[in-house]
Amino acid sequence: MKITREDVLRVADLAYLDLSESEVSTYQQQLDSILEYVGKLNELDTTNVEPMAQVLAEDSAASNVTLREDVTVPCWAAAEILAQAPDAKPPYFRVPKVIDR
Repeated sequence: MKITREDVLRVADLAYLDLSESEVSTYQQQLDSILEYVGKLNELDTTNVEPMAQVLAEDSAASNVTLREDVTVPCWAAAEILAQAPDAKPPYFRVPKVIDR
């Protein structure tokens, strides 16, 4: 897949970036090379590879790491933080617009 100049400009627009012509050219080459590498990875036969939930395999050096349970806890500072907002309507508060498009 060949990355076009328009592709780079579209991504830059989405990221609110103003790029010079040399930057557009540089990023076009870099993105194209990244996607070319990903294309090579897609050529690998992964039919016998088990999906992993964690990056490290169970038999790796970090297998003795214990992950904690993901538990939701209340935020006790929320009321204090909202009290400092100029226009608070729990659980949200409004702030001045900072990005104009």
